Amino acid sequence: MTETELTHKLDELDRMLNDPDVQMVPARVWMLLDELAEHPVQE
Repeated sequence: MTETELTHKLDELDRMLNDPDVQMVPARVWMLLDELAEHPVQE
C-alpha cells in the first residue's frame, strides 16, 4: 500500500467516524481497519 493509499483510507475512516454528515457503513469501517492493520507502521 502506498502512502497516498494509506492517507486516503485513514481520511475515509476519519470522516465516517467523526463527521455527522457522513453515513457510517460498519462493513466499510471494518474493511478499512483490516486493511490498515496489515500496513506496517513506519517511524
